[in-house]
Amino acid sequence: MSKSSNIDAYRRKFLLGVAGTATAVTVAPGLLLRQAGAKAPSEEISDKNRWGMLIDVDRLPNGGQGVVDACKKEHGWGDEAHSNDQQKAHWVRTVHVKEKLTEHEFDLPVMCQHCETAPCADVCPTGASFRREDGVVLVDKHICIGCRYCMMACPYKARSLVHEALFDQKAHSPRGKGTVESCTMCVHRIDVGRLPACVEASNGAIIFGDLNDKNSEISQALKARGGKQIRADLGLNTGVRYQGI
Repeated sequence: MSKSSNIDAYRRKFLLGVAGTATAVTVAPGLLLRQAGAKAPSEEISDKNRWGMLIDVDRLPNGGQGVVDACKKEHGWGDEAHSNDQQKAHWVRTVHVKEKLTEHEFDLPVMCQHCETAPCADVCPTGASFRREDGVVLVDKHICIGCRYCMMACPYKARSLVHEALFDQKAHSPRGKGTVESCTMCVHRIDVGRLPACVEASNGAIIFGDLNDKNSEISQALKARGGKQIRADLGLNTGVRYQGI
């Protein structure tokens, strides 16, 4: 039986309720993490690192639209011709916030927050949604069945479903009809020591680094100026933190 037939058979079993308790996690091959000059290419992913981002909303150019544009260009999403705009992919989006009492306004880029306790991974029946040991939350497109449980569980509305066939995909960022997708923190970049595309486009407003390394730039910035989590009350210990909110 071909690989495609195996996947189709698995989908059918799930829809019939047979595979509702499947929990196996398949990690895509080749996801070896290293930071430039810090790890050998052959060193495996481990919890020694906890990758994260610190976003200063006051310093973001154009309210963070450049960050969104960079993500679209890097991963090839956002041009899907859906009749309903609410169904379009949104790996990262900007949310305009206005405080009623003070009338303070700002634009907030929202993407997968890469939670330590990821609700999306907790509810996924196939293990397609998973958290790497280094803190990056991903979706294995090979076993995602498009049930959208993870989308309902995510308190940040950071995930979307691909509704149609896709063309001219990026080799480093596979996508597929009927699967869920979200910010990957550009694992194809950080795994070879490069910065995520949004960080490069932020003009210094976003700091990326190892939250476990007390001497890293991001850890030093958080220590000096602090950083807030969106919905900190949920206790998810997010890998994305914000300043200026």
